[in-house]
Amino acid sequence: EFEDKSDSLFFSDGQRRIDFVLVYEDESKKMTHKRSDRKKQKRKRQVYESNLIKNGLQLETTRSVLDEKLIFVKVHAPWEVLCTYAEAMHIKLPLQPNDLKTRDSAFNWLSRFFRVDENIIKPEQEFFTAPFQKEHLSNFYIQDKDTFFNPATRSRIVHFILSRVEYEIKNNVKKFGINKLLDTGIYKAAFPLHDSSFRHPSADAHCPNERYLLYREWAHPKNIFKLQPLDFIRKYYGEKIGIYFAWLGFYTNMLFVAAVVGVGCFLYGCLTKDNCTWSQEVCDPNIGGKIIMCPQCDKVCTYWNLTITCESSKKLCIFDSFGTLVFAVFMGIWVTLFLEFWKRRQAELEYEWDTVEFLEQEEPVRPEYEAQCTHAVVNEVTQQEEYVPYTACGKCIRMTFCTSAIFFWILLIIASVIGIIVYRLSVFLVFSATLPQHINGTEAIRKYLTPQTATSITASLISFIVIMILNIIYEKVAIVITDFELPRTQSDYENSLTTKMFLFQFVNYYSSCFYIAFFKGKFVGHPGNPVYWLGKYRNEECDPGGCLLELTTQLAIIVGGKAIWNNIQEVLLPWIKNLIGRYGAAARSEKVVPCWEQDYHLQPIGKLGLFYEYLEMVIQFGFVTLFVASFPLAPLLALINNMLEIRLDAWKLTTQFRRMVPQKAQDIGAWQPIMQGIAILAVVTNAMIIAFTSDMIPRLVYYWSFSVPPYGSHSSHTMKGYINSTLSVFNISDFKNASKPFSPWFGNQTTCRQVYRDLRYPAGHQHQYEHNIYYWHVIAAKLAFIIVMEHVIYFVNFAIQYVIPDVSQKTKSKIKREKYLTQKLLHENDLRNMGKIADKIIKGFDDSFRPKAD
Repeated sequence: EFEDKSDSLFFSDGQRRIDFVLVYEDESKKMTHKRSDRKKQKRKRQVYESNLIKNGLQLETTRSVLDEKLIFVKVHAPWEVLCTYAEAMHIKLPLQPNDLKTRDSAFNWLSRFFRVDENIIKPEQEFFTAPFQKEHLSNFYIQDKDTFFNPATRSRIVHFILSRVEYEIKNNVKKFGINKLLDTGIYKAAFPLHDSSFRHPSADAHCPNERYLLYREWAHPKNIFKLQPLDFIRKYYGEKIGIYFAWLGFYTNMLFVAAVVGVGCFLYGCLTKDNCTWSQEVCDPNIGGKIIMCPQCDKVCTYWNLTITCESSKKLCIFDSFGTLVFAVFMGIWVTLFLEFWKRRQAELEYEWDTVEFLEQEEPVRPEYEAQCTHAVVNEVTQQEEYVPYTACGKCIRMTFCTSAIFFWILLIIASVIGIIVYRLSVFLVFSATLPQHINGTEAIRKYLTPQTATSITASLISFIVIMILNIIYEKVAIVITDFELPRTQSDYENSLTTKMFLFQFVNYYSSCFYIAFFKGKFVGHPGNPVYWLGKYRNEECDPGGCLLELTTQLAIIVGGKAIWNNIQEVLLPWIKNLIGRYGAAARSEKVVPCWEQDYHLQPIGKLGLFYEYLEMVIQFGFVTLFVASFPLAPLLALINNMLEIRLDAWKLTTQFRRMVPQKAQDIGAWQPIMQGIAILAVVTNAMIIAFTSDMIPRLVYYWSFSVPPYGSHSSHTMKGYINSTLSVFNISDFKNASKPFSPWFGNQTTCRQVYRDLRYPAGHQHQYEHNIYYWHVIAAKLAFIIVMEHVIYFVNFAIQYVIPDVSQKTKSKIKREKYLTQKLLHENDLRNMGKIADKIIKGFDDSFRPKAD
């Protein structure tokens, strides 16, 4: 009964607004269950709906237009119910308009070119707010009862009731909540309505058309360079979604600065690569062309010419330059600036969106937690008896089990990484035996596709596939462990799940990068005495161009593949499902379809909501900061990705998914300390990448110490002779039978050069094949560099944290003003009433003790 109005948001009387919709399948038309089961389901549903009515909600039932099996139950919350539960949920509502003067920022003239047109989306009026109290109803800013509670607040209150109404009592245990009814299939869906079509404005004069405006001014691709209407997003979707998009937009804006500096450092590397002396020596036929390198594996590998690495050395000059050092230091400071300025921005949003005093006791307890509360304990604060789901001993047992499970699964991830390493070691032998090999390296395929490159690319692809498979498994494992923990509130649940999932993802995504950056090629021994894994596999060396390029390749494959996979999973699949559903519905009927049925055929948002969006961005944040020394263009790629991500997420929420239940959120939760931990670790990892993965420190040591007497023969500091001095000499007669190559030796030379960038005494020296003095100078310089770089960046970051307060003075003034008004408006009346009562009591005492007249 909707009078063929497809965009009607009201009951059939046109007066009562639809605050929530429940969908179930008519039990009499079900053929998939036994008759007894259908009766049980119907009885539970009827009890549940009866209790909803007892709690004050009003229901109206409508049969589906397209599928006669489906029944839609429209839910409306009257004014009294909204007031009662708004007080119980401590919902903040307007007291009076904000009368503090706001000063325009110096950057307002610039940002106005990127802001949404205020004539289309009008700025939200600011109010001073306070937790709602029915007894102080007259003090609140109520112009119209129908609009005092906005649709998002109304849906939030109704969902609170739906989550706590019981449907069955079995063995003296109450069973309640819409979530359990959805899980058991008694209801097929439960959701608040979108307010209109996103394609065109509603014909209903009472419809605000907020969804249409959000699509047009926020989610549409044409707005990719516009600022987001955050207050409008928060009004429509709630604070939880609003703060996610606020954080994502702020992160993207900060990435612009990092991307500019990163591109500048990259261009510096491109412009100076032709002046790279050591690369010129590698490519010089009279220097690199005459240097014969020792085989990099046992037996099947052959001798090779250093000029094979010419192209790799040219690429390495771009990334392994002085600009990279500058950029690594800059990013170490940038990440602190980002986190500190975000704290200030978050504090502003906390005030503007009324979440400053969003305390744990104000957040509703999870129904799953309430259902398990069977143990009575005395609250230490209130000294009153309350019920909890487990004793102190039971809590310890749960925590022990969960911690053990987490470590077990993390060890499984590490085992998978070791499996990839073993793959690298074994497949390297295959590629070494099958790829074209000639000592002069003149063939094009040998020039660009070395065994190391082929192994690295295939291993990176396999690693990416394994990562994606493990993600699916560990997602379910993390949810099971968190459910077993039984957190008290939804925020506790999400923070606990966030920590577990990030630990899994951290090890899953970053372990292979850490291996390449800090372990690969570092413990290989020398040709006469190589190091073996498991006594069988010879430890692999870096690509002839160095491990830095290999780390860049690994990052590019994982980050690029992850972005493509996430977009397919998050955007393409829901769009295809909705497209199929729309065409299927259109084929069945040409009738006018009401908005609640249109929304039902959209995709559900999922129980975890934005969890995966946060996880995706924080993992990207880790790649941008932890390994940025190996790839200065990472912030630029992240910037481009995030500009698209904002609009794709907005498009997805606005057009492809049902409207989420609005939720309160004070901040971004556990993601904040996780990013702070990444920021601290990023300084260490980038310092170690420059020290141990790149060749910057060995080159500097050679330039300042070993190119001139007493170690060098040049009269002034220079990079000439660097290649010849860093490649140790090995006598081929010292090969062991187990590692001696099958390929014959050409020419009359009796030596080959040891592992690329190795620093050992030559054959015939009294300390032959031991590390020389240059090596120990380099180690000392690397350790000194790490200590100096870390301390400088940490000191600067500490100064930044001290100088930039977490809450601006303007926000502090607003908070104080609001507290003052709350005290004045809500409590002065009580004091006046108490004063009148006190006057009456005193007057009564005076009358009682006054002497009677004779």
